[in-house]
Amino acid sequence: QLQLEESGGGLVQPGGSLRLSCAASGFTLDYYAIGWFRQAPGKEREGVSCISSSDGSTYYADSVKGRFTISRDNAKNTVYLQMNSLKPDDTAIYYCHTAVGATDYWGQGTQVTVSS
Repeated sequence: QLQLEESGGGLVQPGGSLRLSCAASGFTLDYYAIGWFRQAPGKEREGVSCISSSDGSTYYADSVKGRFTISRDNAKNTVYLQMNSLKPDDTAIYYCHTAVGATDYWGQGTQVTVSS
């Protein structure tokens, strides 16, 4: 069974850092593009970052460019999202996602709260 599981969320002060992990099971993650999305209360889910399967190219939303870094560790079958200089506007539930064929797979999400 294909599964994604996020971890690493928590409460952090503005300007702080967190590293989110997205661990895959049931499939080899490096064959697929992996995306990070987030959903804040009362807002739609939005794309944050993604990393390709082929050449490791990356994409970042303008709101996180220069602060967040996506990476993958194929040996651990895990994708990471390093988040620095966090702002209150980054508060949301963060989800990782992939698509295998016509099927979307989402993790359960991890809460990130940026507050003093």
